[in-house]
Amino acid sequence: MNSSTPQALQTFRTANPHALATILEASETRRIIAATDIFDLAGTKLWARHQPVSVELQRKLMDRKLREPLEACLVAEDGVTPVTLGGALEQVIETDQRLAPLLRPQASKLMREVSHLHLHPVAQLLLSASQSARPEAFRHAVAAMGLAGALMVQHGGQTPEVRLAMLAGLLHDLGEMYIAPEHGEAEADRELDALAYRQLVVHPHVGLLLIAQLTNYPGSIARAVVEHHERLDGTGYPHARQADAMSPLGRLLAVTEAVLAALRRPSHELLHASIALRAVPGEFDLTWVGRLTQAARSQPALQPVLAADEVRERRVALGAVLHAAEENAGALVDEQASPAMRAALELALFLIGRLRAGWNESGLWSDEAATGADAGEVEAMEDELYFRLRGVQRAVLLRAGELPPDEAAALTRLCDSLPMGRTD
Repeated sequence: MNSSTPQALQTFRTANPHALATILEASETRRIIAATDIFDLAGTKLWARHQPVSVELQRKLMDRKLREPLEACLVAEDGVTPVTLGGALEQVIETDQRLAPLLRPQASKLMREVSHLHLHPVAQLLLSASQSARPEAFRHAVAAMGLAGALMVQHGGQTPEVRLAMLAGLLHDLGEMYIAPEHGEAEADRELDALAYRQLVVHPHVGLLLIAQLTNYPGSIARAVVEHHERLDGTGYPHARQADAMSPLGRLLAVTEAVLAALRRPSHELLHASIALRAVPGEFDLTWVGRLTQAARSQPALQPVLAADEVRERRVALGAVLHAAEENAGALVDEQASPAMRAALELALFLIGRLRAGWNESGLWSDEAATGADAGEVEAMEDELYFRLRGVQRAVLLRAGELPPDEAAALTRLCDSLPMGRTD
């Protein structure tokens, strides 16, 4: 999809300060130059063709509207190539033991296909900048490329489908470069206030705009990128799409992203990710979840860290947190409440109810589970549900938006009660 009309490119007529800062930082170790002369809308030349980028460019671009998007005017001469991308993927395959059951059986196919991936100059520029200035984000992109490709190969996808899956995984988080680094997904496990969360949730849409307006990649990739945080039950973002509204590639990318998010701690194993994706029924496409679960079974069972009595105590505490949250949200429902407040409370009740349903349906709440072979899974499920409670807090504040002071205070008190219990 390549929209080159002036109207389509308005989004990128002004240089984004966060993306520009990342590009400038990368230019300290990479040769990033202007591929064309850079002009503002008035026709003033701001930067000459072949001139390396520098902080002086940042000054000249300040508050200027450009004739062409900055991303389309720059090139990383010594940036990422299919060869270096293959080297990065090979490193992930060899060193990431947690993803090994998924990646290693498909390694030869993945390494063959990565060499054929088309790197559009805009994508190559941003990936190169990410590799130099945000190496963890780049590694995440490479892992997503490999994981999405491996799942597609395991599913029986043909070569074009495997390449599309790999490209979608590689490009899915490009939009993060356009928000402040402290608001990115790497920080999502800590407490993000409502303002920071609003910054985070726009990145899939920015990624869509980048791919749709500045590259010639297929529309299916752009659509999958905007859907990588959506959920089949409508609880995702940025557009709360449901079931049939999500594309097949978007469903795969949502599972890919969720797996990597579930492995957010070094101690988490693939089986932990499998449990996380089944914590709330109906969120993810079972086709892809099944592939993950099948691979996870090849790993040893999760070993419990806690004694059985500690597991029971924490299970009771989690039940109390869910019950208190439901009661507090229900008590705030008032016919006199503003529409925004009612919408936020309805979302809170729905999301908390979904967590309770997931806990009940897991079958891990019995005393036998706490002491038997499932004890490790009990801990993993509990960990995931507490993590989800912090996500409920952010989603509810986002849905509410600006509220009258009294309602804002009441909603804040409700949200403050949600992340109680285990947060380490």
